[in-house]
Amino acid sequence: MNQQNRQMRRMASKQGSDKPRAPERRPGAPGGQTSERTSPAQFLSEVRGEMRRVAWPTRSEVINSTIIVLIAVVFMTTLIFGADYLWAKAVLFLYD
Repeated sequence: MNQQNRQMRRMASKQGSDKPRAPERRPGAPGGQTSERTSPAQFLSEVRGEMRRVAWPTRSEVINSTIIVLIAVVFMTTLIFGADYLWAKAVLFLYD
């Protein structure tokens, strides 16, 4: 048993697995931070290119989303107003 353990330790030391390894260094992403600045014209050109790739919603999607948001706002406003009104009545009933 001891001889087998000794052999395993020898193999581990030969392979270098008996000591922890340093973490690997990866190169930075291509096009990473560079020292040169982008000109305003180049910036606007890149913005225009990115805006072309955006998946814009259709007119009906915008209208439907707006209606849903307005209904939710009216509902939440009514709910908060009702809760505030009831709490105010309860407090005035207790302390009046």
